[in-house]
Amino acid sequence: MMEKVVNIIKEKDFVVPKLLMKYYKDFNITSDEFILIIYLINNNEDFNPKKISTELNLDINETMKLINSLNSKGLISLDVEKVNNVRSEYVNIEKIYKKLVFKIIDDEEKKDNKNIFDIFEKEFGRTLSPMEYEIINSWTDNFEEETILLALKEAVYNGVNNLRYIDKILYEWGKKGIKTEQDIIKNKKNFVSKKDTKETFDYDWLNNE
Repeated sequence: MMEKVVNIIKEKDFVVPKLLMKYYKDFNITSDEFILIIYLINNNEDFNPKKISTELNLDINETMKLINSLNSKGLISLDVEKVNNVRSEYVNIEKIYKKLVFKIIDDEEKKDNKNIFDIFEKEFGRTLSPMEYEIINSWTDNFEEETILLALKEAVYNGVNNLRYIDKILYEWGKKGIKTEQDIIKNKKNFVSKKDTKETFDYDWLNNE
């Protein structure tokens, strides 16, 4: 496929978006579909299948199949615009850019999750099991990363390095509406005040009622 891309760029001065080169494999597209996308990105004129076929050296039926395939994969859409009462059909490529944006966001989220896994492994002094990865990942759906790491900090402080204990802490925090470090400090102070003692450490979140 790379040879095809090089040849088409040699024939015409096309721009190939760097992000598209990085993520095109994730879009499950063929080499011909990839080349067609490059062509469409560089040609924002009215939809002309015959011209596209000629410039890409493709059969017109094959060109239409490629366009329909990209449309079904949610990468392009065939839209109609009206200018001076004249309706014209064109290929809208905005979906391609939206897909690329979503991939960037998804990669950033995965990167953040990887960081939190690294922190857990560092604190536990061992590699996490696949099940532990799933549990931590499920926490990220319901809690901010800061809250999860604070729960980890509490567990490590109390000499406990298993996820069941941390899960119980997060459950108790969820019931109390605790989300930040300030919330934790405030809750501890309230608990200490009720017990009429100045002891603020060695706090047991699971038995503090």
